[in-house]
Amino acid sequence: MKCLVLAAGYATRLYPLTENFPKPLLKVGEKTILDWLVDDIESAGLVDGFVIISNHKFADHFRAWADNKCHSERSEGIYTVVDDGTSTNETRLGAVRDIQFAVDSLGLDDDLLVIAGDNILDFSLVEFIRYAQAKGTSCIMRYYEADGKRLRKCGVVEVDGDDRVVGMEEKPAEPKSHWCCPPFYFYRREDAGRVAEGIAAGCGVDAPGSFAAWLSSRVPVHAMEMPGRRFDIGDIDSYRRVCDIFFCHSERSEGI
Repeated sequence: MKCLVLAAGYATRLYPLTENFPKPLLKVGEKTILDWLVDDIESAGLVDGFVIISNHKFADHFRAWADNKCHSERSEGIYTVVDDGTSTNETRLGAVRDIQFAVDSLGLDDDLLVIAGDNILDFSLVEFIRYAQAKGTSCIMRYYEADGKRLRKCGVVEVDGDDRVVGMEEKPAEPKSHWCCPPFYFYRREDAGRVAEGIAAGCGVDAPGSFAAWLSSRVPVHAMEMPGRRFDIGDIDSYRRVCDIFFCHSERSEGI
């Protein structure tokens, strides 16, 4: 299994912190956001390779991070950085095209765990991997969101009594449930190979859940209820809050 980390965004709402530095490499406590995510997954030994999908502007930052990770004997050779060639927010490929870019560039033919590189979790993604393996299908996550305004800004999923997805829509004008889909996806090898098909069929390319929504209308996809909290770092205020939660006042970046 390979883990694809979506890290090609420009995080314009976090300027000036991210004007010349990638959001996933900001520190929260003693580690970067990205380290919090991948260390958890790597420790379980369920993934044999990590692919960090970067834009061209920040690719060298991620390469330096990966080189440092690979100095560890345990992590040697399992981190790869893919540069999608874009240099501005206006020319970005979008998350779904970035997935396809990585698949094509590296010839990936494996189960894929696809995660956004800008979230902090208070639970382990290993549980999600185990859930997907038990189901034997591609899988997503879901969490309950009571706020209708927030629902209209995310992917909304409908499920049956067995957790199977029976409907999914990105940023719906009229949400059909209170289940939101965070950016964590497990795709079986055969489903991961259909991203290009989904793009050609007209699925959205900006939001990472657009492919999952398209796929769920064609094959069984299950949705695990998120077992903890997710901290989405979207702007400076949310970054401050996460740093406070993780007791890292002294670790904040200069200038916050």
